[in-house]
Amino acid sequence: MSGKNKKVKQWHTGFQHWQFINIFLVIYDIIAIAFSYFFALWIRFDGQYSHISEMYLKAYVHYIPIHIAVCLIVFALMKMYRTIWRYASVDAATRVTAATLITGATHVVGITLLFCRMPISYYVGGIVAQYVLTLGIRFAYRFVNIVKSNRVKREDSNGSLEGEEASRIMIIGAGSGGQTILREIKKSSQINAVVKCFIDDNPNKWNRYLDDVPIAGGRETIQENVRKYNIDRIIFAIPTIDSQDKKEILNICSDTGCKLQMVPGIYQLVNEELSINTIKDVNVEDLLGRDPIVVDTQQILDDLSEQVILVTGGGGSIGSELCRQIASHNPRRLIIFDIYENNLYEIQQELKRNVPNLELEAIVGSVRDSKRLKQVFSLYRPNVVFHAAAHKHVPLMEASPWEAIKNNAIGTYKTAFAAMTHGTRKFVLISTDKAVNPTNIMGASKRLCEMIIQTFACKISSGKAEDLKELKIHEEGDDLFSGEHQYANTKFAAVRFGNVLGSNGSVIPLFRKQIEAGGPVTVTHPNITRFFMTIPEAVSLVLQASAYARSGEIFVLDMGEPVKIDTLARKLIRLSGFTPDVDMKIQYVGLRPGEKMYEEKLMDEEGMTMTPNKLIYIGHPLEFDENKFINDLSVLMKAAYDQDPDIKRMVADVVNTYTPE
Repeated sequence: MSGKNKKVKQWHTGFQHWQFINIFLVIYDIIAIAFSYFFALWIRFDGQYSHISEMYLKAYVHYIPIHIAVCLIVFALMKMYRTIWRYASVDAATRVTAATLITGATHVVGITLLFCRMPISYYVGGIVAQYVLTLGIRFAYRFVNIVKSNRVKREDSNGSLEGEEASRIMIIGAGSGGQTILREIKKSSQINAVVKCFIDDNPNKWNRYLDDVPIAGGRETIQENVRKYNIDRIIFAIPTIDSQDKKEILNICSDTGCKLQMVPGIYQLVNEELSINTIKDVNVEDLLGRDPIVVDTQQILDDLSEQVILVTGGGGSIGSELCRQIASHNPRRLIIFDIYENNLYEIQQELKRNVPNLELEAIVGSVRDSKRLKQVFSLYRPNVVFHAAAHKHVPLMEASPWEAIKNNAIGTYKTAFAAMTHGTRKFVLISTDKAVNPTNIMGASKRLCEMIIQTFACKISSGKAEDLKELKIHEEGDDLFSGEHQYANTKFAAVRFGNVLGSNGSVIPLFRKQIEAGGPVTVTHPNITRFFMTIPEAVSLVLQASAYARSGEIFVLDMGEPVKIDTLARKLIRLSGFTPDVDMKIQYVGLRPGEKMYEEKLMDEEGMTMTPNKLIYIGHPLEFDENKFINDLSVLMKAAYDQDPDIKRMVADVVNTYTPE
């Protein structure tokens, strides 16, 4: 029925459905209340009407209308005629109990004072009978629906009904989280699922029942019970478990081939926000089992609050997450700078929606363009710069090495120069573990970026900032930044980390697309390994490292243990409901140009110093001749713009750890 027709019907009838239900409840309550106290009086005299004292009967007849009126008023005040009884809970039952006690007390006082003292059994029996009848009718509908829903689900699970067979669920964790999920599934007639068993590591719970569902054993019995109960869906419901146990249990579950889901976290459980709708699918990130990243949010807040902050490459996967987290630390203004307008527009609109009070500027521009950089730095005077703009795709840069040098190395130099000459307080470079002993031009270009940061830090700290020349490939007139060197005090630092799950160009999005297409899933080599971290984890550590920066440091993030790409692919295939090499083929295609079998976090020559955060280290910089490096960079820039075919060899002469193929 359309909304218009509904309005017409309500205008004709004058009542909605719930109002008819309430009229019925009022009539029922009048009858039930009158019956309750008469029944109590009748029972008091052994069920013989003729034996009831005329005094008691007369008192009942005269007082019961008063009592009914009092009950209807109290029931209305207790919202007993505005409750949706189909979803009645303990709170609703509590209100009925309170209403019964209040009206019972008024009955005792009223009839005694106005007429006569009645037998004790009359008072007690009347109150109990009224409570049972008024509560019973209200919960009867809900009870019938629950029974009906459970019956339908049992029949569905046995395949006796037509249509789609009900999902057979195993819940990991027979604690508060598991009980909440079980209750949600049981009470909802819209969820076509039946919980068949619980798994819990507490042996005191084994072979017992939770709301008629068996607790079948510990984690070692997961595979066995999946087969026994024909499970097709597992819900992990232990939000308080430590990361190592979580990783172990989830990996056991992923090997079963069942659809795997989990509750979000302890916050939702404590705040009673946990429901079947908050359950999320398990991602491959959950299977890596990293400890939660802990950062000093107050220190980051002190470093970024009320600052003008510029993020280059702010539309990319790392840059956009930097913008999200920076926006939560109360900056005075956030400037997002990116050459690709589509990504820039997306993060701009997201931040406008989510942080409406943020003073935000989204600027299209290239880090190669000195004039554009001067315009932006002159206008906004950023206090802190996070430089995330870079070309990152290894095979593409191998085919176009000049672009890696122009965008990564020269773009970094020009942005750092603009920061230094416009009074920027801190400049943080986003680097990569591919800069360590690079075998590809992308990694070598990022090592050049690190050397640029070290050079700026060294020259400023030694009072020789005038040695830092402006790099120009075209005729741009006079020096754009002349006369500013004497005031240079910018602190420069770099943060180096490995692959981030789900970032642009990472293997996870590629694997997902290949699985959606029916395979095969392509892996370069069965033994290739990489360090992995989620984007939010990496960015939170970048912000923490930036707060530690004093100048010239190369911060190295602890990425945990290296992960085999082949293992990652197999986990993702299982999470998608397929069996590797059976339902979904894995194809080994060989290493791509410039690709390593494994990545390193530090060069052999670098030592490592601990910071207050155990996941952030400082690598001691390798020494090199900064003056010669500045001249070499000018030569590399010209070679890149001239598309010199010998560019890789020239880079290797500057970056002595680079060994091109």
